[in-house]
Amino acid sequence: MSIQVFGLAVSRGVAIGRAVLVASSRVDVAHYFVPVDRLDHEIGRLRDARNAVAVELTALKNELPAEAPHELAALLDVHLMLLHDETLTGATKVWIRERHYNAEWALSAQLEVLARQFDEMEDLYLRERKADVEQVVERLLRALAARPEPAQPPAAVPAPGAPRDFAGEDPLVLVANDVAPADMIQFKRSVFTGFVTDVGGRTSHTAIVARSMDIPAVVGAREASRLIRQDDWVVIDGDAGVVIVNPSPIVLEEYRFRQRQSELERARLDRLRFTPAVTLDGQAVELLANIELPGDAAGVVEAGAVGVGLFRSEFLFMNRGGDLPGEDEQFEAYRDAVIALQGLPVTIRTVDVGADKPIERMSPQELRHEHGLNPALGLRAIRWSLAEPGMFRQQLRALLRASAYGKVRILFPMVAQLGEVRLIFEALARARQQLDEAGRPFGRVEVGAMIEVPAAAVLIDRFLRHFDFVSIGTNDLIQYTLAIDRADEAVAHLYDPWHPAVLQLLNQTISAARALGRDVCVCGEMAGDPAFTELLLAMGLRSFSMHPARISAIKQRVLRADTRSLAHDLPRVLGADDPAQALKSVMGGRGPQ
Repeated sequence: MSIQVFGLAVSRGVAIGRAVLVASSRVDVAHYFVPVDRLDHEIGRLRDARNAVAVELTALKNELPAEAPHELAALLDVHLMLLHDETLTGATKVWIRERHYNAEWALSAQLEVLARQFDEMEDLYLRERKADVEQVVERLLRALAARPEPAQPPAAVPAPGAPRDFAGEDPLVLVANDVAPADMIQFKRSVFTGFVTDVGGRTSHTAIVARSMDIPAVVGAREASRLIRQDDWVVIDGDAGVVIVNPSPIVLEEYRFRQRQSELERARLDRLRFTPAVTLDGQAVELLANIELPGDAAGVVEAGAVGVGLFRSEFLFMNRGGDLPGEDEQFEAYRDAVIALQGLPVTIRTVDVGADKPIERMSPQELRHEHGLNPALGLRAIRWSLAEPGMFRQQLRALLRASAYGKVRILFPMVAQLGEVRLIFEALARARQQLDEAGRPFGRVEVGAMIEVPAAAVLIDRFLRHFDFVSIGTNDLIQYTLAIDRADEAVAHLYDPWHPAVLQLLNQTISAARALGRDVCVCGEMAGDPAFTELLLAMGLRSFSMHPARISAIKQRVLRADTRSLAHDLPRVLGADDPAQALKSVMGGRGPQ
């Protein structure tokens, strides 16, 4: 039977595919796709885990004291029986063989199927046996964890649209309660054509990544992971914020038609990739790319970007346990990205962890922070780096060394205090001195600050005395200006990039930078959203940084814009109670969608 689930539309378009549920578990579960040549190995891992659990359960049973209740031995017998039941381990092998799931993911998927079957049983005693299945699966997951595999085998996850090494499979959509930022690294190059999550807002990390990948997504769908079953056919309507489960043939054909129209539009935009971004009145606009890992650099030039405006270095620090990357490992990553850009500029942000991007922390101070009431206001970004001077100088040395291979700009996140500026430049000077003493080459770098705290925007003139350039992180600037935790669903609806106060700070920052001859770029979500392109151009912005997938859509808006007429109407837009509607009015109805 077809059902509809409603949520928030966060990334436009239509996705159609089989549901892949990433179920939450009391045991951490790795999720990755296994290539053909590793399937037998993965089934061997499952077999070894089952044998290990069988030995464990048998030993427990044999060691029961004589006075132990008979029911305890019977319970262990039940668990042994379930362990060897084909509906558990046998069906799990099918997930591995047919879907190429790793063993942990396959177990979780089959547990989801069995749990639903138990929930639908009328007999109370049989329904309660679900707990036994869950306990057996958790033992198996722990046994697999004792035999770890790489979190993401290099060949296991092809890029979106790339040919897969296993043919004849249906397209897949991801359904989850939520997806952590670190896990999104694994999924971002995956075979998923869309995302659905129970929780999250328009600026949640899942939503941001979905938009950057230019694939349809619906978040905050509440009941999605409960109502959708593994392998259900699912339509994600990213325009309306609706998820249709097991649609009728008529509905399915209607959405397939919309999907084809969307693909034609993308193909038209793709033809603009290497067209210079110049407005109708001759203003050249710099369109840069945001990346997370060195391997992303190859797609930057291919997408028509003229450089990297934001390399989020924190993703090198995530999914590593407690082991942080050393200086040489970081240097090689930065160097590889610089070389891949073939002389184009690369702006690398120092590690920006904390809040919604935690890493495994070691010190008591950091562990206390991890459980803070509001981590968005705590020890994060530049504050965390300055609190770890050894780690900070290590990253700075790696960045300086990479600058010997091309044009590198270093960007510091969440700078809010002039005292922080002094400490940043002292750390840079010390890093240069250490490289000189070691005889290691490095080049000249430009130094910039992220403007994402209202204090920095208000004092922009003073900040610009010290920095070569500034980059506006609109996601955090909106959050801090409006006192809204964008990860909190209860207030997510109040997150408003069109708020007049936000636009005033943006305009003030861009105007001040241009007046002093400093480069200014917007690298947050607004840069890649066509609804804001004309407004930012009117403010005088000439440098946008976004995910490579968004560049052609923004370029189309740039090519159709006349900055002179836009600048003339800017005071009217900024002075309006509803700037979005005012912009639409001055553009003759062609404003924000």
